[in-house]
Amino acid sequence: MKTDRWAYENLEVYVWEGKQEIADRITRFLAPLGVEVIRAGALEAPPAEPRLKPAIAVISVSVIGNAKFTALDWEAAHGMPVVWVAAPGREGDPGRFPPEYAHILSADFSGADLRGQIGKLLPQLLAASEPETEVADLVAESPAMRQLLEQVDTFADFPSNVMLYGETGAGKERIARLFHERNRSYGKGPFVAVNCGAIPDGLFESQFFGHAKGAFTGAMYAHQGYFEQANGGTLFLDEIGDLPMFQQVKLLRVLEEKAVTRLGSTLPVRLDFRLVAATNKDLREAVGQGRFRADLYFRLSVIELRVPSLEERGPGDKVLLLQSFLRQMMGRAEHDALPPAPDWLRGAVGTAYFNGNVRELRNLAERVGIVLRQCRAWDEGRIRPLFRSLRPGAFEGNERAADWRGDAEERRRIIAALDANGWRRQDTAACLGISRKVLWEKMRKFQIADNEAEPA
Repeated sequence: MKTDRWAYENLEVYVWEGKQEIADRITRFLAPLGVEVIRAGALEAPPAEPRLKPAIAVISVSVIGNAKFTALDWEAAHGMPVVWVAAPGREGDPGRFPPEYAHILSADFSGADLRGQIGKLLPQLLAASEPETEVADLVAESPAMRQLLEQVDTFADFPSNVMLYGETGAGKERIARLFHERNRSYGKGPFVAVNCGAIPDGLFESQFFGHAKGAFTGAMYAHQGYFEQANGGTLFLDEIGDLPMFQQVKLLRVLEEKAVTRLGSTLPVRLDFRLVAATNKDLREAVGQGRFRADLYFRLSVIELRVPSLEERGPGDKVLLLQSFLRQMMGRAEHDALPPAPDWLRGAVGTAYFNGNVRELRNLAERVGIVLRQCRAWDEGRIRPLFRSLRPGAFEGNERAADWRGDAEERRRIIAALDANGWRRQDTAACLGISRKVLWEKMRKFQIADNEAEPA
């Protein structure tokens, strides 16, 4: 379920102001919440068609004139609820406003009045914005996956922290959600997923701890950080191995104290959530090299599980995953109307090597699904070429193998430049003729850690 904060930041408010001149005031009240306010012209706009964002109409009754339609007529025609603005003292007149005019503001409304009316409509907007898509089935036919799910069942209903290891794209977040769903207590709360490798250095405190109104320039409203958002549920920290040392200290303190204090506030907020972390790195090795705090490692790794790669799961899981993704993308009815997948396709999927694991298989399923929707058949001539990029060195020119060799050479060149410049990134970037940002992106791409020795 999306949150109220998501609804505000993605909300469109169409304003028909008439003689009231309320659009500028509404913009001033709602801009701090990230709401997009649109001054509408003719009463008939916007067109009666589905919108990508939830929307509300704020209409002054002076616009209506003698038009004979009700609030329900408007909502049915335009697919958005209405907040009516009436002259002071008239908003509660049942003779002027029938019962279906449930949301009425006085023309001298305050920001709190407006937000209160919108807040009443948020549950309706959130429910309408939930996509009706089918969730892909959890495929676990291989012995490796069955063993993993047995371990999940064993530990899911306990509050202990969990560390998941596995290759990129292996499905660590899916297993984290499984821990959440199968916990009778935390499973009733929110599931908050955070990519630790994508948190800018200067925004760590604000995004994790939250901030009070006025805590810094531009903080026009209070903000809940990830810790508070996950309260009563599960916090999933992906790519935990990418968290810098100075941020690891702050995370450790929250885990030890079970409380967080927003920036600009002095009041601690008590926390109760289940923590699941994931990484594709060897944290024990990182601890030994001084790149990861030992105390944080032992705090996180109460339960350690490894998510198998797609190759370890075997051909059977690959075929079942492809079918599951196709069913999700096409819809069950359209997928089941097709004849069974032919043997040549099952063989091609089962023998293909997916360097990106489940994530890369999903991309393949999307391409196959497009062909199926165009042809309404398992067209071998169009589908088989989609597998070429999955077989390194198996097609003319060995393009992919050459790419891999080039990546390895570039990685060695960057490490050598870092060594020559004492691992000072600004100097190294200047030496290589690139910006510091590009250097940082390349270090992330090639998984170059600070002070890494030149490989033999």
